[in-house]
Amino acid sequence: MDKNFLLIGAVAGLLGVGLGAFGAHGLRGRLSPEMLAVFETAVRYQMYHALAIVLTSVILGRMDGWLLRTAGWSFTAGIVLFSGSLYVLALTGITTFGAITPIGGLAFLLGWGCLVVAAF
Repeated sequence: MDKNFLLIGAVAGLLGVGLGAFGAHGLRGRLSPEMLAVFETAVRYQMYHALAIVLTSVILGRMDGWLLRTAGWSFTAGIVLFSGSLYVLALTGITTFGAITPIGGLAFLLGWGCLVVAAF
């Protein structure tokens, strides 16, 4: 098991739960329904990929390789770029942060692609 990815995934999951609760209880009524949906999308993708990072950590305990490490770092970058840009967009309304979101989405795709190739 790779302890770095276990730590990153666990922290991302912890923050995802906290941000989800904040969004559900602290932001309802403060954000427009559209911006609340953006915030919820950020939380959802953060949680999916926090679990993917933990899974990558577990897989690294059984097999090693640059593809698995690339997957873990890609998922991490995706959370920061995709979810992070959506959090900023929802909370500030600054739409230029939306331009960063697709880069995070590509990082997620790269991570999943690396896992696919590593499986072979």
